[in-house]
Amino acid sequence: MNELFSLREKVAVITGASSGLGADAAKAYALSGAKVALLARRKEKLDDLANELINSGVDAIAVQCDVSNEKSVKEAIETVVKHYGKIDILLNNAGVATKGSVEELSVEDWDKTMNANVKGIYLMSKYTVPHMKKNNYGKIINISSVNAVIADKTPVLARHSYNASKAAVKGLTIGMAASYMQNNITVNAIGPALFESEMTSSTLFTNEKFMNMYTALNPASRAAKKGELNGTIIYLSSDASSYVTGQYILVDGGMAII
Repeated sequence: MNELFSLREKVAVITGASSGLGADAAKAYALSGAKVALLARRKEKLDDLANELINSGVDAIAVQCDVSNEKSVKEAIETVVKHYGKIDILLNNAGVATKGSVEELSVEDWDKTMNANVKGIYLMSKYTVPHMKKNNYGKIINISSVNAVIADKTPVLARHSYNASKAAVKGLTIGMAASYMQNNITVNAIGPALFESEMTSSTLFTNEKFMNMYTALNPASRAAKKGELNGTIIYLSSDASSYVTGQYILVDGGMAII
């Protein structure tokens, strides 16, 4: 049974790997036996994580990449393939969360959110899929959000561009899944609820009113704990999910069911 979840000799590319969920996922991939390519804009943080993994015996590289920039993405994928010879797994984790309703959002903030959260997945997939097709194998996991299906009516917490971008990730996932299953490439999405990260620790986790409301409404009565996303990520990245594609799996403590 353990072999079903093993990622030995697999090459995993993780975007947004410099901190938070991306860094946690990179460590989970490493523990499952994968070689990891860490992508993010902040090279110094990437280097720190890569060195930590390498010192523990993991085959890891750090590649600076802005997922919203086509040239940057193309060069990053070329670097990974040149180093490892293939890409087996792509975790599209990079993203931003911009607050504001449609009447408050600037066009620049709207574009920033859509570029990072949707265009980034498009570009990373555009330059990764051909390599997966060549090897007739691939696992693509797109990080969406529970906020693709639920929203918050509290004005101060309105994030309309985030809602829209994460819902778009769902649509892109099913389109890609239908096209590439014939190439033995599965494409699935995960919708996390509230996890503590660099993005949320200084905003949502410090908002007492929001946290009280969140814990009251969530059937789990708490935010997610560090590492609780990794099991779903590894499942969708492994051969245990070989016949699973086009799915949107919520990791939300039951938030969306009430």
